Amino acid sequence: MKKLIASSLLALAMPIAAFANDMTTKYNLRVPASGMAESLYTMHTVLMIICLVIFVAVFGVMFYSIYAHRKSKGHQAVDFHESTSIEIAWTVIPFLIVVGIGIYATPTLMAQKDTTNADITIKATGHQWKWGYDYLKGEGTGIAFYSTLTTPYEQRVNQQPKTLNYLSEVDNPLVVPVGKKIRVVTTANDVIHAWMVPAFGVKQDAIPGFVRDTWFKAERVGTYNGHCAELCGKDHAFMPIVVRVVTPEEYTVWVAEQQKKAAQGQPAAVAMASGSAPARQ
Repeated sequence: MKKLIASSLLALAMPIAAFANDMTTKYNLRVPASGMAESLYTMHTVLMIICLVIFVAVFGVMFYSIYAHRKSKGHQAVDFHESTSIEIAWTVIPFLIVVGIGIYATPTLMAQKDTTNADITIKATGHQWKWGYDYLKGEGTGIAFYSTLTTPYEQRVNQQPKTLNYLSEVDNPLVVPVGKKIRVVTTANDVIHAWMVPAFGVKQDAIPGFVRDTWFKAERVGTYNGHCAELCGKDHAFMPIVVRVVTPEEYTVWVAEQQKKAAQGQPAAVAMASGSAPARQ
C-alpha cells in the first residue's frame, strides 16, 4: 500500500516538476551573467510576488463577496457612495504600495545609470541592419569593426534547416574581458535602434544625433546573445548582438592580434585564433 501511494505521489510530482522547470527556463528571464542582471532578476521576482499577493487579495475578496452576499441568500446591496473612509483607503493603500516599490527599486535604477570609472569604453552604432563597434578608451583603444549576421539566407526563407544559433550568429562578435566594467556608448546612423543583452541586464536606445550610454560587468566567461530591441525596418530581426566574454589574458592576446592586423592594413576579424565558441546564453 505504501509503495502504491509513493508511486502515485511520484507520478503526480513528475509533471509538476517538469512544468516548474519549463517556467524557470523557457518562460523566465535569461540566467544572469552580471551583478546588475542578478539585481534586476531579483527585483522582477519580488515585484511579481507583490502583484500576485495583490491579485489574490483583491479577487479573493471579490469572489467571496459575490458568493457569501448573493441576492439569493437575502442580502441587499450596500451603498458606499461618497464614503470618506473607502475613498481614503483605496487612495492611501495603493499610494503606499507604489512608494514602497519605488524605494526598493531606486538603488538598482540609479546603479544602472552610473557609467563612471569604466575600464573600457566602446561605442555601439546601429546601422540598417548591423552594428558597428569602436573601442574608445581602455585596453584595445582604436579597434573598430562591423558585426553582421551570418545566418544563411536559405535558412531565413526555410530552404535549409535552421541551426541552433539561428539569427544569433555574427561574423565579428564584440569581445570584452571578464570582471571589467564596460561602458557602452550608443548612437545610430539612420533610425532608432536599441542595444540589448538580457544576460547583462542592459538595454539602451541608439538614437541618430544623440549619444547615450549604459554599462555592464560580466562575471562569467562565455558567449551571450542580444538583439536590436527597436523596430528599425524590414530587417530588424536580422541584426543580432553577440558578446564574447574572455579572460583578461585572452583579451590582451586578442587586442594584440587586432592591432597587428590594423597595422598591416587588414580588416578586423575578432574570432579567437583557436578553440571552439562557448555555448550561447
